[in-house]
Amino acid sequence: MTKFQDLGLSDDVLKGITEQGFEEAFPIQEAAIPVLLSGRDVVGQAHTGSGKTAAFALSMLQEIQPKKGIQGLVMAPTRELAMQIADEIKKFGKYTGLKVATIYGGQGMGIQLDTLHRGVEILVATPGRLIDHLKRGSIELRDISHIVLDEADTMLDMGFIDDIQFILDLAPENRVMSLFSATMPTQILRLSEDYLNNPKQFLLDADDLSGEGIDQSFLVIKDRDKFKYLLDFLKPVKGQCIVFCSTKYRTRDVQKFLHQEKYDAVAIEGDMSQHRREQSMAKFRNGKADILVATDIASRGIDVPRVELVVNYDVPNVEMVYFHRIGRTARAGAEGKAVTFVSYSSVGDWNLIKRQIKVPIKDLNQEMGIQISIPDPLKRQTSSRRYGGQSRSGYSRGGGRSGGYGRSRDDRGGSRKRTDDKDNRNSYGGRSRW
Repeated sequence: MTKFQDLGLSDDVLKGITEQGFEEAFPIQEAAIPVLLSGRDVVGQAHTGSGKTAAFALSMLQEIQPKKGIQGLVMAPTRELAMQIADEIKKFGKYTGLKVATIYGGQGMGIQLDTLHRGVEILVATPGRLIDHLKRGSIELRDISHIVLDEADTMLDMGFIDDIQFILDLAPENRVMSLFSATMPTQILRLSEDYLNNPKQFLLDADDLSGEGIDQSFLVIKDRDKFKYLLDFLKPVKGQCIVFCSTKYRTRDVQKFLHQEKYDAVAIEGDMSQHRREQSMAKFRNGKADILVATDIASRGIDVPRVELVVNYDVPNVEMVYFHRIGRTARAGAEGKAVTFVSYSSVGDWNLIKRQIKVPIKDLNQEMGIQISIPDPLKRQTSSRRYGGQSRSGYSRGGGRSGGYGRSRDDRGGSRKRTDDKDNRNSYGGRSRW
């Protein structure tokens, strides 16, 4: 493997990398960093956990100059991912003298204004709150030289494409831009054609839809029995665990139940205040909490290497979400397990997900001798499904379903009414390129 010192990085950047314990570059880093340093745009397809944050961050840290205004912009779909990216950039850039700010909805505007007033060179932002700052004049993009769109497919699913277009239309045309996405739907490819200049494409790793490397299993049980079996699966776990639930109410119930059973469990769901969400994630990342109970708001962008087990307490309603969830374990070559609780009413949905899993998956009903008796009406149910966040029935990018894949008021910094006028203008008054 190629060492970071062979990629043309400065001593200050290399010092930050070494301090984080890294010496050899991952494939996406080896491919993208020299191209970005040369000033050419990049489109990278890489699954979460593949090292793509360093791929765009290190080249940005190399080129940006201290105390010369905001020169780097990273856009991310959720506040959790934005905070994680900012933390990594700060660590890598410790010896560069560059300041990084995180801009997202749910945090007080005053805090962000104070940070901006003190001067920053790199912004990591969710699109909605960034537009709030742009419209009030507290952020200007005239000095931007590097732009990154991270998790572009998730931003598409969450309905942020118009926002991204609005922001990019305000940025200088002379910039180095990179787009990273786990999948490459048509709209993402069109976006790259419109806004990137002759990009070099690195389609190294699509999002891993096999779940390879993860010990996967499922258990079909009555919904009321899930609490009991959850405890059975948690008892032997020595590392950390994430329990994914379908709704915020279910999340609260599971966390309360785990507290009653004397487990150190924290929760993340959409109605929590930003302060509480940050507290929960900090406790989990620092190892002060053993279990994170979450809606799908946490299924991407959370990189906690000690996660030993992922429990799908509820079957997700989009196939791709299953792989995003279980991808929180077995990070960076570690071993991990994922178990899915399938209630009788979710058997049809689970069967559709199983078709996408390309590795053996354990049937725990057979192993544990647990008999199931599904009522005939449930057997006859046919579920209309989505794949990769695209709708076929009742699912829309703007509306979303429970669990963080619809547009969130939290990450928008307030709700906005969208209107499309006859002049083909977007909701912010800018003319659409599409």
